[in-house]
Amino acid sequence: MIKRLVYIFFNKYISFLISRNFESFTFNTVTLNESKAILLVANHFSWWDGFLMFHLNKVFFKRRFHVMVTDENYKNISFLKYLGAFPIKKQSRDMLHTLVLAGRLLNDKNNLLLIFPQGKLFSNHLEQIEFGKGLSRVIDHSSKNFQYLFAATFVDYFDTPKPLVTCYLQNHDYADLDNLALIQSAYNVHYKNSRQQQCRITI
Repeated sequence: MIKRLVYIFFNKYISFLISRNFESFTFNTVTLNESKAILLVANHFSWWDGFLMFHLNKVFFKRRFHVMVTDENYKNISFLKYLGAFPIKKQSRDMLHTLVLAGRLLNDKNNLLLIFPQGKLFSNHLEQIEFGKGLSRVIDHSSKNFQYLFAATFVDYFDTPKPLVTCYLQNHDYADLDNLALIQSAYNVHYKNSRQQQCRITI
């Protein structure tokens, strides 16, 4: 009961924080396969990223939200565990167990698993996203019956004191991208196209 109440509070509070700190948060819609779980792959450039994707799930994807976070963030931000976050301890014996559990989440059509394949924060101005090996290990421990959703998120201010967030979405079936090289290549094509589209915005 307490866990549910904490979730309800932070579910609303995160939406409030986003509306307060950003001028806008816009995204394109895509057609989702309701019979398959979602593996959400996103670029990672700010403290806000997980919360932005959590909010996006709330207003659009509407799945059970799960996200892999560093052990440090899991300990420092106590309420993350109520929002579907689970820690991964790099260079530890527990890491493989965590990757197995993450892969199994993709076997339930009601789940969404968010992964930042870069593994750490990088600039929002990168021309290309490099993937770590963790993503392929998660996939290997799933039944491989899920859908990818690529999210490329960019922030600009333009003529407002608060930043504007734009998230570009693209979906793929697992069968089209069955190894890490293909996933990274497809994501970077989407990321490049999204970045170019973002650069064409004028106010």
